[in-house]
Amino acid sequence: METGAQETVRWAQWLRTAGLVTTGFAWLLPAVARADFAINLQPPVTSIAHDIYDLHSVILWICAGIFIVVFVPMFIAITRHRKSAGHSAATFHDHPPLEIAWTVIPVLILVGMAWPATRTVLAMKDTSAADLTIKVTGHQWKWEYEYLGGPSDDNIRFISSLATPQAQINNQATKDATYLLAVDRPLVVPTGKKIRLVMTSSDVIHAWWVPAFGVKQDAIPGFIRDSWFRVDVPGTYRGQCAELCGVGHGFMPTVVEAVPQEQFAAWQQKQKAQLAATATNAGKTYALSELKALGEKVYSANCAVCHQPTGAGLPGTFPALNGSPLVNGAKTEHMNRVFNGKPGTAMAAFGKQLSDTDIAAVITYERNNWNNHVGDLVQPAEIAALRH
Repeated sequence: METGAQETVRWAQWLRTAGLVTTGFAWLLPAVARADFAINLQPPVTSIAHDIYDLHSVILWICAGIFIVVFVPMFIAITRHRKSAGHSAATFHDHPPLEIAWTVIPVLILVGMAWPATRTVLAMKDTSAADLTIKVTGHQWKWEYEYLGGPSDDNIRFISSLATPQAQINNQATKDATYLLAVDRPLVVPTGKKIRLVMTSSDVIHAWWVPAFGVKQDAIPGFIRDSWFRVDVPGTYRGQCAELCGVGHGFMPTVVEAVPQEQFAAWQQKQKAQLAATATNAGKTYALSELKALGEKVYSANCAVCHQPTGAGLPGTFPALNGSPLVNGAKTEHMNRVFNGKPGTAMAAFGKQLSDTDIAAVITYERNNWNNHVGDLVQPAEIAALRH
C-alpha cells in the first residue's frame, strides 16, 4: 500500500503530465486551424454590447467558481479515497441541512444570473424613440439598406455587396486584413444617435450581425424583425451574415461606418444628389464601351459569386453564362431573366435590387464578354419600359 507521501507525489506527476498535454494541444490547435487565436468577445462600442460583455464575464467567473467548488473536491475525493488505496465505500443516510443547502444555493445563483440577463434582453428589444430607422433586406448574398423617414421617392436605398477581389478569393493574390469583410457600399450612420433596424429577407433566412454592436438579428422572409444600436465612437465596424444561407454565405459581410452628425448630413446630401443625377440620366443613350465597363463592375459585385468571374458557373449548381443559349439568344428573354429572376432557384429578381442603368450594363456585359459576342446592347430606357 502506498504511503501518503508517495500518493501525493504520484498525484503531482499526473497533474503535471495532464498540464503538459493540455498545453501542447492549446498550442497545436491554432496552428492547425491557421486562424487568429482569440479568447474573448470583440471590444464593445455600444451600451448593449458593454452589457453583454460584462454579463458574459460575470457568468464565466461564476461558472469557474462552481467548477472549483464542485469538481476540484470531487476529483480529489475520487483520487485519494479510491478502492485501490485501501478505502471502503461509506454508508450514510440523508442529511436534510446539506440537501436544503445544495438546493437553495443553486437557485440563488440562477436568480442572480437571470436578473441582469433579463434586464439586458429587455434593453436589446426596446427599439422605441429611435432617431433614424433603416430597413435592412437580406438577399443571396448581399444586404440592401433603405433609409426611411422621407417621402417614398426620396429615401436613400442601395445594395451593399462584397468588395474583396476575386483574385484573393481564388488564392491568386495576397489576402489583406479585410479579406471577406469589405463591401463596396457600407451602411453609414451618425454617432450618438439611436439607430433602429427593421429587417426582412427576399429569399432565405439571413442574420445581420456586428459583434462590436452586440446586435445579431435574423432577417426572415415574410416577417419584420427589428433591433437597434447607438455608436458613440466613430469608426468602421465589421460583421458577417450569421445564418447559413447558401453557397455564398461566406461572401456576405456587414460593414457599418459610424461618422459624426455633420459628416453624416453631408453624406446624405451626396446620396440624394446621386439619386437625382441617376434620374436625370435615365434616358441617356450609352455607348457599348461605357455599358461594358459599368457592367463588369455590376457583374463582379452581384453575379460572380454564383456564375464565377469567367462566366463558367458551377456545374450542377449554377449554369454557365459563357456560351449560354439564353445569353446568346433573344435580348428580351435575357432581360426578363435578369429583371424577374427564376422562381425556385437562387437566381434573384434584380429588378428589385439594381437600377435600370446597372441592369442594362450587366446584360450588355454578359452578351459581349468571354466567348459571347452577340454585338447588341441594352439601354436603360429598355429596362425602364420593362419595369413599367
